[in-house]
Amino acid sequence: MGRNDNGEEEVGRVRTPRDHQVLGIVLAKMGHGRFKVYCADGNERICRIPGSKRRGMWIKTDSVVLVEPWDVQGDEKGDIVWRYTNAQKNWLDDRGYLDELNEFL
Repeated sequence: MGRNDNGEEEVGRVRTPRDHQVLGIVLAKMGHGRFKVYCADGNERICRIPGSKRRGMWIKTDSVVLVEPWDVQGDEKGDIVWRYTNAQKNWLDDRGYLDELNEFL
């Protein structure tokens, strides 16, 4: 990924939800590496970044993220496994993945 000659950001391969993963939007930072995330399935989850990804992932409010709900308390908690760039967010929106999140975008 990078920028093309027109200054637009190129979109390579975009990671889409698999199995029981859901898309979400970060509503608030809660401190101690936790975030309040509204997910496309209608649940509001307290999410964290797993240890292996913690250093490389910078998340702000209104970021679009990929959430993997926990096996236990899956409707309330989950892990953030991916953060989308603006170009990837536009790609997802064009293809209808973010329809459930439009009120927060």
